[in-house]
Parts: sequence; C-alpha cells; structure tokens
Amino acid sequence: MTQLDITALRTQLTEQRSRLLQQLQTLRGGNVGRAEASAEHFARSQDSDAQMATARDLELALDDHETQEVAAIDAALARIAAGTYGECVDCGAAITPQRLHAAPEAARCIHCQEAAEKA
Repeated sequence: MTQLDITALRTQLTEQRSRLLQQLQTLRGGNVGRAEASAEHFARSQDSDAQMATARDLELALDDHETQEVAAIDAALARIAAGTYGECVDCGAAITPQRLHAAPEAARCIHCQEAAEKA
C-alpha cells in the first residue's frame, strides 16, 4: 500500500469520525450524556411503557454501535501513526487494499476476522 493510499484512507477515516461524532451529539441532544438525554427524551412520552422501553433500547443500541465505530476509527488512525496500518492485528499478515478501501477501520485480515466472528 502506497503512502498516497494511506493518506487518502486517513482522510476518509477522519471524515467518517467527524460524521459519527456529529450523529452521536445529535442523538444525545448536545453535550449531555446518553443516559441523561434518554431519560429526558422519554420522560414526556405519550407512548406505552413497552413502546418507550423498545425505543429507548433501540436508541441506546444505536449510540453504542456508533461509539464502537468511533473507537475502531481511532484505533485505525493510531495504527497509521504507528506505521502498522494495513497489518492484521492477529496474525501480522497484510490486509488486502480492497478490504481497507471497503472498511478502512479494519484491524484484521479477512481470515482472522471470520475466525473472530465465529468465536
């Protein structure tokens, strides 16, 4: 992978990180924590308790998923800074450029990722 490719992927990761942080801020209602935003949001609802619980669980799951995505992006940016970007964190093999272009935050080669998902 060339330095030009890595620079383009760093830009893509940085832009993706900014979008996710904006989504998280919107979801949370500004700078308040997720629990406080959820409590305030659902305190005034006219929906049944079951509907509110389902909506709250979905909102928290989306928030958690986006938080995990930001962490994966941060880890990828750290690997770029360390000079290990594009190397599988499990086996050390090179991650294919196609995989990195499709998922620039990928930390594992496809074989190690499949094994991790099965475990």
